[in-house]
Amino acid sequence: MTADHARHRTPEELEAALDHIRQAPADHGTLKLIVRRPAVDEREVLDTGMLSLDEGLVGDTWNRRGSSKTPDGGPLLDAQLNIMNARAAAAVAGPIERWALAGDQLYIDLDISLETLPAGTQLAIGEAVIEVTAEPHTGCGKFSRRFGLDALRFVNSPIGRALNLRGINARVIRSGPVHTGDAVTRLS
Repeated sequence: MTADHARHRTPEELEAALDHIRQAPADHGTLKLIVRRPAVDEREVLDTGMLSLDEGLVGDTWNRRGSSKTPDGGPLLDAQLNIMNARAAAAVAGPIERWALAGDQLYIDLDISLETLPAGTQLAIGEAVIEVTAEPHTGCGKFSRRFGLDALRFVNSPIGRALNLRGINARVIRSGPVHTGDAVTRLS
């Protein structure tokens, strides 16, 4: 999947989406999209994925990506999974076919705000359980190129940070399969 040059959302369009984003369910949501990243800038949309303690989303390149935040330069466990609110993805990217460009693996219709899902919160998705980490997930240059500078400013604004509009990071704490349409349930 490559970035197309669809029209970027205006600041007014992004602001208008806030009420809908805020209406996402707090405790029981739905897995809307699973995306594996087999190589840099490549995306595979999956109906079913396997979440693994060691690999994150099996077949994704998370475990081959180094991090300056680890002592050995290896992958950062606290960023094993990148998760975005489906309503925020729709506000920024438009149709679901463009959501994968954001680079996250899981897109869920659930309130992922700091208040609702602080670090340590556990979520059941399918047969797997994941735990939200404190590692920040912020927009970058790629995000800006794909969705525009206004979208980057929107997700990194004070309200964008409070609502985690760019997304959250998590790690797998119980392996298992996940399917598009699975319930996402807040456990703690």
